[in-house]
Amino acid sequence: MSNRHGLITGATGTGKTVTLQVLAENFSRLGVPVFAADIKGDLSGLGIAGNPHPKIDERLAKIPLKHFQQRPYPVVFWDIFGEKGHPIRATISEMGPLLLSNLLSLNDTQSGILYGCFKIADDQGMLLLDLKDLRAMLTWMSKNSKELTGKYGNISSSSIGAIQRQLLVLEEQGAEHFFGEPAVKLSDLMQVDFSGNGVISLLDASKLMVQSPRVYSSFLLWLLSELFEQLPEVGNPDKPKLVFFFDEAHLLFDQAPKLLVDKIEQVVRLIRSKGVGVYFITQTPLDIPEEILGQLGLKIQHALRAYTPKDRKIIKSVAESFPTNPAFDTQETITDLGTGEALISVLDEKGRPQPVQRTLICPPESRIGPLSDEERQQRIDRSPLKDRYKEVLDRHSAYEILAARANEQLEQAKTDALEKAQAEHRKAELAQSGESARSHSKSTRGSSRQSPTEALFTSAARAMGSQLGRKIMRGLMGSIFGGK
Repeated sequence: MSNRHGLITGATGTGKTVTLQVLAENFSRLGVPVFAADIKGDLSGLGIAGNPHPKIDERLAKIPLKHFQQRPYPVVFWDIFGEKGHPIRATISEMGPLLLSNLLSLNDTQSGILYGCFKIADDQGMLLLDLKDLRAMLTWMSKNSKELTGKYGNISSSSIGAIQRQLLVLEEQGAEHFFGEPAVKLSDLMQVDFSGNGVISLLDASKLMVQSPRVYSSFLLWLLSELFEQLPEVGNPDKPKLVFFFDEAHLLFDQAPKLLVDKIEQVVRLIRSKGVGVYFITQTPLDIPEEILGQLGLKIQHALRAYTPKDRKIIKSVAESFPTNPAFDTQETITDLGTGEALISVLDEKGRPQPVQRTLICPPESRIGPLSDEERQQRIDRSPLKDRYKEVLDRHSAYEILAARANEQLEQAKTDALEKAQAEHRKAELAQSGESARSHSKSTRGSSRQSPTEALFTSAARAMGSQLGRKIMRGLMGSIFGGK
């Protein structure tokens, strides 16, 4: 029933991390791969055998386990920053506008611009792989907004500017390490070792939670969505193909828009048919929306403390979320639980919730507590994935395409400017040549002055061109040659 999902809740220090560790060990022994976020680094202890301890002996005395043995489990370490594990990345295109809008805390108008950006990139045949691709695309949209508005709607420069500023904030938080290639392959998170044990993939989130909790929650939600979209339907398998632990789950729903919450509900409801079990870890069940809480079959509740009236109301609501057990008062028991104790409700073979039970959590077989840096590095160096994600790829994508277009436009502008300058130069030369010719003509006219007699005959010659002139000339010539 493990693909029916689950929930681990309880106050800080009540044993949630150890419970998660015990579940991960059991799934691994069953041959089920596990993916878990390691918030504090404590889960790294899964990679090494546990040490004898009086507390462990005390617990084993209460609940004898025949096959208990302290041993390590196969672990692969991942880290978005590439410092405490293999780099783990996704592309901008894979993340999509919905998750990216939530990651950037965009309003509806800005989200619409981002959706338009993805659509334009698809229509233009440009890949959005990393942050520089997205920034280049937004800048190009701003410069060409008039041409794009008719087909894609109004593109506001102020909205694009707001998105660009949020991208700068995201980059400062280290998100440039996450977006890019090679993107993680889901098959690398779903491995079984040579002994048939499921490999436990641990995402070190200690630094990420401090710098950018939103990147953390968005990445895990993206990974969950990718599993849902890529894995084939398997119906109701004997055991899950993968179990996914989502620690600090409240971060996923804090200030999340309804559209995103609806998407999460859809994924949680349908992904079990893909053979994936999802387990949320948080302080109280009230951190999870009711629509999603109703999809979770296994519930493990560690102690809660009632320090205020608000705390008592929360405890009452939590108690009411469990199927009742007449043997004890659930509300009272929640505050009475010790470290490593829990209230648990499971599903029967027909998927029906069973009455809540009070139980002890068995001790893990691996180490309780983190690995040292040297121990972690040894396991990273031995990993078969050591070199697969080490080097960053930078394929020809939107940034390179737009940069090439900009260079072409710049070269064309230079050519046009040169041709214009040459034309202006030729025009100036022609103008200067014409001025020289006019000056020469004036000089020639000024140097050949006519005498009065020459002027008279010249005037007379001009007059001959008219009828009156011809009459005058005939009269004049007749007088000279003796006519009347």
